Amino acid sequence: MLFSYLRRHYKVAMLFLVFALVFAAVLSLYALEAEAVLYAALLCFCLGLAAFGFGLRRYIARHKALRALMPNIELGLDGLPEPNGAIEADYQELLRLLYAQSLAVRSESDGARRDMADYYTLWAHQIKTPLAAMRLLLAENGGPNAGLLQGELLKTEQYVDMVLQYVRLSGDVSDLLLRRCDLDPVIRGSLRKFARLFALKKLDFSFTETGLTVLTDEKWLAFVIEQLFSNALKYTDSGKISIYAEGETLVISDTGIGIRPEDLPRVCEKGYTGTGGRADKKATGIGLFLCKKVLTKLGHSLELSSKVGVGTTVKIGLARSEARFE
Repeated sequence: MLFSYLRRHYKVAMLFLVFALVFAAVLSLYALEAEAVLYAALLCFCLGLAAFGFGLRRYIARHKALRALMPNIELGLDGLPEPNGAIEADYQELLRLLYAQSLAVRSESDGARRDMADYYTLWAHQIKTPLAAMRLLLAENGGPNAGLLQGELLKTEQYVDMVLQYVRLSGDVSDLLLRRCDLDPVIRGSLRKFARLFALKKLDFSFTETGLTVLTDEKWLAFVIEQLFSNALKYTDSGKISIYAEGETLVISDTGIGIRPEDLPRVCEKGYTGTGGRADKKATGIGLFLCKKVLTKLGHSLELSSKVGVGTTVKIGLARSEARFE
């Protein structure tokens, strides 16, 4: 703090020293005794030192006041110290204008985000009605392509759910409801949704019951599992998909195309599709991003390992929620 103050006022100190030397020189020209000259210089030095100490004390006090204001800057600028001169007053007025402008921009942005969230939430709920009607018509009328159409309809419903969950996660509050639940019924419910797609792609799946009871949000965890099933189905053309537990870790593995080593650290980033996603042309880079974000909110972990041409293994660590919430 001392060196900072010296750098700020070194010109004044130099000027004061010059004045003291001029004063001493004038006294010596009048043939005064050296003792008188030194005494006058000493008085000037003492006065200057006192002024320096007083200024340093005010400088430290103002510095502390500004530092104390920083943690609560979003609450307002009422704690600013009194300006020391017209220049500081101008700076503070400029700061207040910028602060007011930032509040206006933030308010406008929040309003636009809320409007967008309301629109997409309404759209996601409304579109479920025609989708349900389409599913009913397909079940009643059948046809040679009914199975394929139902598979595509399932994908459409999943994309609608993805939009809805994305909007919810982007909000300030998400509807998380943590409670103990059996994991196996959640997995079986997700498998039933994708059973037709498994059949259409002629893929085998192996589900070994976990017997786990976890502290989680059943709906959000089901959303994550379904996203992982969807990814596994999308990138697996032959072989099987396996679901089992390793301790308190849920494992979902496939025999798909795999993920390149350079893509693996970034696959959970928003919008990152990787080499496989760019080849697919339909990947959005949102699915794993949402899975990671949801699991983080739930207190779970997500770990991916993969080998190109062999397959991908996804591990959901469920034990962390127990340590975090109990």
